[in-house]
Amino acid sequence: MSEPLHIVPAAAHDALVAAAFARRGYQPDEVAPMVRLCGETARHGIRTHNALKALHLDHLFGSAVGGCVPGAPVERLPSRFPAAQVWDAHCKLGPGVAYAAMHEAMRLADRFGVGTVAVDNAWHYLWGGAYVIETARGGFIGYTNCTATLAEVVPHGGTRPTLGTNPHSWAFPTQDLVGFPVLVDWATSAVAMGRVQQLEREGKPLPPGSAVDAAGRPTTDPAAAAALLPFGAHKGYGLGLLDELFAAYIGGSRPTLRGRYPPPPGEKASSCFFFQAIHPDALAAGRYAAGRSRAENVMAVLADILGPGNEGAILPGALEARHAARCAAAGGLLFSTAEIAAFNEIAAECGLPPWDIAALRVAAEQPGI
Repeated sequence: MSEPLHIVPAAAHDALVAAAFARRGYQPDEVAPMVRLCGETARHGIRTHNALKALHLDHLFGSAVGGCVPGAPVERLPSRFPAAQVWDAHCKLGPGVAYAAMHEAMRLADRFGVGTVAVDNAWHYLWGGAYVIETARGGFIGYTNCTATLAEVVPHGGTRPTLGTNPHSWAFPTQDLVGFPVLVDWATSAVAMGRVQQLEREGKPLPPGSAVDAAGRPTTDPAAAAALLPFGAHKGYGLGLLDELFAAYIGGSRPTLRGRYPPPPGEKASSCFFFQAIHPDALAAGRYAAGRSRAENVMAVLADILGPGNEGAILPGALEARHAARCAAAGGLLFSTAEIAAFNEIAAECGLPPWDIAALRVAAEQPGI
């Protein structure tokens, strides 16, 4: 039997998240997209990057230490390429910048076939999947990567953490074909640091081979995890390195300085984002086999992959879509007992009444979620 998940009305969740970020000095145009992003993470079951993670990051690396600047302007820098923009976020709260950048990439892709927005001096955008799902809903193929706030991952063959958990997120506009956007979204570490924090909060062990302690020894104790390992050895290392190289070209500095405030004189401690939107027409040769349309061709490919013998396989994004459907059926967002307790600590900080866990309904269990 899985742990009980309590149903919290979305309005109650949103009001508490908005109050918490407003209390920390953020402006309404920053709070609203943060609330939206946190709602999307909860709705899709991304418990490693929900509002608790967002507030934890802000406490450690954000408004309290000058890593994130409430009310900062976003500066659009000159670019000689009409389909590519470069922004300086001046360490503004990440989700609002990310949503705006992804929409701009979509606008460019609608005109030029492809659009990119690179963002320097950024602050954590949390779940990249939300932004590419947004792109897919708009009919585009979306991609984003970012450098994580801290260097917490040991490169393959090394002993010292010098890489971020550095996620990659892609989404394809397949919702009219399979019911949801195909979503490929993961950190390049064996687990996300948010997962470590979640498991520690819930008293559960880490998967073997995901972390090391301060002495470099493998550990499954979340509280003892001092650094993470890349997934797939050299493969995860290489994919994490991609984010660092994107950032290096954009304007990011040394990974081991990120999140360390204040940075040395003349240095930077901020992250970088990269967003890309592609119009499907920009990829289409149009010469699909057996006279199929593009939609029919996409379905033929997916059906072939999930054909006989692979009935137990699912498409990436299916679990997130199922969780969203479960939330919709429950009429609210789903949180564990430990998460409710953590939210109530935030409510106390904001001078708001706690969520009465005894009054919250428990969501019905659903197989496969």
